[in-house]
Amino acid sequence: MAPGVGRGPGFGVVMVKNLHGESCLGRQEYLHRLCQSTETTLRTGFGPPLCTVGAMTSPVPAHLPRPVAVVGPTGSGKSEISLALAGALDGEVVNIDSMQLYRGMDIGTAKLPVARRRGIAHHLFDVLDVTDTASVAAYRDAAVAVVDDIRDRGRTPVVVGGSMMYVQALFDAWDLPPTDPQVRARWEAELERIGVEALHDELARQDPVAAQIIERRDPRRTVRALEVIELTGKPFAASQPPKDRPTRWDALLLGLQADADWLNPRLEQRVATMVEAGLLDEVRGLVETGLRRDSTAGQAIGYAQMLDHLSGHLSFDEAVEATVTGTRRYARRQRAWFRRDPRIRWVAASGTDPAGEALRTVMETVRASRGTAQ
Repeated sequence: MAPGVGRGPGFGVVMVKNLHGESCLGRQEYLHRLCQSTETTLRTGFGPPLCTVGAMTSPVPAHLPRPVAVVGPTGSGKSEISLALAGALDGEVVNIDSMQLYRGMDIGTAKLPVARRRGIAHHLFDVLDVTDTASVAAYRDAAVAVVDDIRDRGRTPVVVGGSMMYVQALFDAWDLPPTDPQVRARWEAELERIGVEALHDELARQDPVAAQIIERRDPRRTVRALEVIELTGKPFAASQPPKDRPTRWDALLLGLQADADWLNPRLEQRVATMVEAGLLDEVRGLVETGLRRDSTAGQAIGYAQMLDHLSGHLSFDEAVEATVTGTRRYARRQRAWFRRDPRIRWVAASGTDPAGEALRTVMETVRASRGTAQ
């Protein structure tokens, strides 16, 4: 297992780096305080260290670094920008892409290979098996502990990904109501009776906003949304916290702005590159480890279509075209979701230097916040 990559409850064994580059392993619920550094870097906001205090018994930075999140549509270049920011800000990268949580799902999720991570610690990648069910609540609890640990060690968490509900759960403390087994079972029976697309139509009738967020062929999230609506008597979106208040940790949200004319050709090329890199063979291998079409991992764009091809429902060319279509549709939903958040500071993904613009935006935010504080 690579340094900085871990498993924890619901997400198993966790490995994180301390300031000396050493690693420590632990099995604890939600990763609490796995590594304590013997040296604490103090700094204000973002950026390089201001001073260092060594050999502290209980190191507590005077000014904990503010996390930076890089969000936006798929294929817009978030991973490379997160590396640039983490390198400049003495940071560590934290995943917030629900499908990059899964081990072995590398090509189809465009997961950054370890060799390209520039020695920067990466967390919450490859923490689930394809037979596991990814949960927003479990992710939130694990990610909060990871971000707290990174900040406690005086480093900047750089959170990267585009899974919309995961982003809101982490940064807005979105607490969904607990599941009700009887209500859940009733909607699962309805799913079995009428199929996922018809059930999604029912969701669209009850809550059009939720239907725009949730993929049409995602049975688990469709059932969950209908369950929440029934339990609360309100639209699923009504359970979301408002976006007009500060984020958890006062995190800075950076969004990559990518219009369809620029992004769609990139997405087509991206899918073609995945196919050439062996996406179908990757899916075949994952089937041997338990990947199924009705599992959470089996709903991922690219994987679902290749599974449909392997089962004889689609030709290979049809599976590739369906992957392109699904990717475009997902990017469109992401753009619409993130545009509704007034706290996001936007960076042009199609610019000549998006990484430089992102770093300048971070620095401008620091200067503005210091001026306000004074």
